[in-house]
Amino acid sequence: MKIIRFLDSSGTPSYAAQQADGSARVITGDIFGDFSVSETVADVVKLLAPVQPTAILCIGLNYKFHAEESGAAIPEHPVLFMKSPGAVQNPGDPILLPTHLKSNSVDYECELALVIGKAAKNVRKEEALDYVLGYTAANDVSARDWQKNGGGGQWCRGKTFDTFCPLGPVLVTPDELPNPNSLAIKTILNGETVQDWNTNDMIFDVPTLIEFLSGSTTLLPGTVILTGTPHGVGMARKPPLWMNAGDSVSIEIEGIGTLTNPVLEE
Repeated sequence: MKIIRFLDSSGTPSYAAQQADGSARVITGDIFGDFSVSETVADVVKLLAPVQPTAILCIGLNYKFHAEESGAAIPEHPVLFMKSPGAVQNPGDPILLPTHLKSNSVDYECELALVIGKAAKNVRKEEALDYVLGYTAANDVSARDWQKNGGGGQWCRGKTFDTFCPLGPVLVTPDELPNPNSLAIKTILNGETVQDWNTNDMIFDVPTLIEFLSGSTTLLPGTVILTGTPHGVGMARKPPLWMNAGDSVSIEIEGIGTLTNPVLEE
């Protein structure tokens, strides 16, 4: 099932199941509990990010070739950082380049994101995918100057500006994507493909990430996990390739679709 979150003509946010003909049927009940797909055709006025996260946990340096292009050693454990839930942006809405805390080095990062569907703690990786509500595309937008130089050694400042976590366009349930570590993934910037790889290059696969992140820690329903980006980021290019106002950036993931956002100044 492909699930969307949307605003209807009354401004009410709701969930719906996307149909093969492009229409959508309203979902009733609790998306994190018991729900069903009704016969009511959804009145979709605006597409929203497919979830309002309770937390956003992000993994750095999780693709072999990306670690190499970053000049970093292969990590022994997953590298965890976080974004604020306030960083989420909807499909089609703009990524805003910071001007108050100004950055001239804003980068793209295509990522497979997963959404935890039920409380998870001390989960074994053999059972980890049972806790996944669905998968979506994410752009881990990163202000590299703040990430590298302005964050006191932490990545969060450069990663969690408003609009720096676009998600969408749909949430795909695990029955349609039984192997999240075998998906083509790419970034397209102004019509040019700048990242083009496969999630099978992850150092720590999706079940391993869930096992690690849930260790002695409760992952609440609605937790979003960004699983890392492949090589080809703008920071590693010579010269560096940064996003600028007027750009358009798209994330494409096999089986999920395309997440596109324009880029504007704050």
